[in-house]
Amino acid sequence: MAGFIASQREAHGIPHATSCRALGVSQSWFYKWLGHARAGTLPPRQERRRRLAVEIARLFKAHAGKRGSPMITADLREGGGGSARAPSPS
Repeated sequence: MAGFIASQREAHGIPHATSCRALGVSQSWFYKWLGHARAGTLPPRQERRRRLAVEIARLFKAHAGKRGSPMITADLREGGGGSARAPSPS
């Protein structure tokens, strides 16, 4: 959505504030996204998710694809990598 907002200014001269208001998003969210886009970085949550996905793929490959999500989650918790979800009640 942020890319669309940015493109509207470039293509049609529509101010960011107007696009944000029309789409129901805050200007602060848009400018935060724009800052990350210009710097070539990911927002903290997306960076954590990217690192988690890399670690999951590594563990899955290390176990030749024979471990499912419960065991991969246990491996992540043992390694201190955390999990994308909160622990389920036992």
